[in-house]
Amino acid sequence: MDFNKLQCEACRIGAPTVTDEEHTKLMLEIPQWTSILMGDIKQLQRQYKFKNFKLALEFTNLLGAISEAEGHHPAILTEWGQVTVTWWTHTIKGLHRNDFIMAAKTDALLN
Repeated sequence: MDFNKLQCEACRIGAPTVTDEEHTKLMLEIPQWTSILMGDIKQLQRQYKFKNFKLALEFTNLLGAISEAEGHHPAILTEWGQVTVTWWTHTIKGLHRNDFIMAAKTDALLN
């Protein structure tokens, strides 16, 4: 399945986070991402490398556009030669299937 072609679904306060079993399966769709714990919140994170700041900023702007279109927004740290992207669903304080979809969409920006 082309995971990056899926759409985010509306996620409301109280929606369930992914189960451990779902998490394991969904990580197979985004193998270059790392599952991290910030405080007590599970998040997805990946660092992208670029030749310079201009390319990193262009990637950041593309990511901003798709994030706005999907209504789901990551934490983005743009630095010289790299962009660190972190996805999680703020309303449920954890990971939702949407986060995995958006991680795949973020990877697709490189193509």
